[in-house]
Amino acid sequence: MNMRKRIYNLSVAALLCAIGILIPLIMPFPFKILIEPASFTLGSHVAIFIAMFISPFTAVLVTIGTTLGFFIAGFPPVIVARAASQIVFATIGALILKRRLAIIDSLKKVTIFSLGMALIHGVCEVIVSLPFYFLKLMSPGYYDKGLFVSIFLLVGVGTMIHSMIDFYIAYLIWRPIKKATSAKAVVE
Repeated sequence: MNMRKRIYNLSVAALLCAIGILIPLIMPFPFKILIEPASFTLGSHVAIFIAMFISPFTAVLVTIGTTLGFFIAGFPPVIVARAASQIVFATIGALILKRRLAIIDSLKKVTIFSLGMALIHGVCEVIVSLPFYFLKLMSPGYYDKGLFVSIFLLVGVGTMIHSMIDFYIAYLIWRPIKKATSAKAVVE
């Protein structure tokens, strides 16, 4: 990769990190719901998904940046840990897209891809949340709901739904950008 492309990718990663840090800090109530151990901030994964469309390196950098955003915003440790676990699905997804970017050209394939990423995303966040639950590091309300509701439904299934919504937001943003940059490359 030439130096110009590296600088461009690093600049895009920095902008996506800034977005990933700002979203948990500034998103108002109906778009930010906190039901510990789950939190649902609309758009919080959009920067990560856009980064996945660019490269694995960009996806890793942006995931680290968004985790920092949740930490700076003062979210509970379990939610920051869940944000950190997103590095797994972001890396896997970016590596798949690097080999098969054409996935995003078919609605059927992109839906299957989104579901797969949501499943990996949800499983990782459940795994990260379990020690917090068993070590009683969460607020007492979580224990009233029980393990199944608190961890498997709120975190697992909730994350999958949230992930797919954010994926489609990112996809709707990325498609026209990709077409415009491809058209520009043809003209130059």
